[in-house]
Amino acid sequence: MSEMHESDAVRALAALAQAGRLRIYRAVVGMGPTGMTPGSLSSALGIPPSTISFHVKELLHAGLLTQERDGRHLIYRPSIDTMNALLGYLSAHCCQAVVCGTMPAPSGANCINC
Repeated sequence: MSEMHESDAVRALAALAQAGRLRIYRAVVGMGPTGMTPGSLSSALGIPPSTISFHVKELLHAGLLTQERDGRHLIYRPSIDTMNALLGYLSAHCCQAVVCGTMPAPSGANCINC
């Protein structure tokens, strides 16, 4: 996913706008390409497996996670492309159209690209 559209950003942000899903997403992102199984997520976060499945479904639908089957196990991994596209979408108009790096950031601005 190279360029994110508004509808994709809204879907991703809506998926993350719930405490359980945000915790799941952060845990999976923390493991990187190794990913996590539903059981390991449940153990690490103290969330019942059925609840993990419910929340993961939303994160998959939003494109924030990928799912792979390894024998009898499912492995969830972060979609780094989607995460980067979302971050790019959110920061596309950083510093109120001032080109980052060429001019000082406006007073009080905390831009990751400036």
